[in-house]
Amino acid sequence: MRVVLEGFHAVKHAVRFGAAVGTVVVLDRDEAVALARSHAPDLVEVFERAEVVSVAEFERVVGRSHPTGVGGLAERPAVGVREHGAPLVLLDNPRNLGNFGAVIRVAAGLGAGGVVSLGDVDPWHPTVLRGSAGLHFALPVGRLDGLDEVRGTVIAFDAGGRDLRDLRIPDDAVLAFGSERHGLSAGVRARADLVVSLPMRPKVSSYNLTTSVAMGLYHWELFRRAS
Repeated sequence: MRVVLEGFHAVKHAVRFGAAVGTVVVLDRDEAVALARSHAPDLVEVFERAEVVSVAEFERVVGRSHPTGVGGLAERPAVGVREHGAPLVLLDNPRNLGNFGAVIRVAAGLGAGGVVSLGDVDPWHPTVLRGSAGLHFALPVGRLDGLDEVRGTVIAFDAGGRDLRDLRIPDDAVLAFGSERHGLSAGVRARADLVVSLPMRPKVSSYNLTTSVAMGLYHWELFRRAS
């Protein structure tokens, strides 16, 4: 199955992380190459070989316009997340597709073992892929059929849990985060080996999902480096 890469950064990340990118289209080759020289000099040749297309053809391939005038198509990889040497992020029935993509971007940047979800949202939905800026290809991303597929120590994040600052997150942990509106489901909460909370100033009700994931992964990385 092919997925659409919207914009320069999505194409850049897909190529850098080994995606099978079959098509790269640009509206203006000189502008695309100049963008590569300033933001991705390692990939200049990719954009020098890109196909120059009309606005109509670009929108046919990509599905919409894009400010960078760059787009592409790549093969969606088969994903299997079983063994992971870094924490796996589990999103419990996420609803906001943009947040989902931003979580993948954060997880890729902090070296997570992957991002998986429970629920009916396709992790490779175009809006999710747009939010990750193509960083789906930097780590395993997929959807689980059920909790029986979850392996490892599950650490769930909830405001009523134990203070995360008192703990270390093991490399093989599964970090579970609830949906933006409803939080953790009863099933994930029951499966959790530990429920933890993020430090938060009084009168502040919650963090954005992406912020919560970033804080959890940064806590893991910080203490991992200190050990």
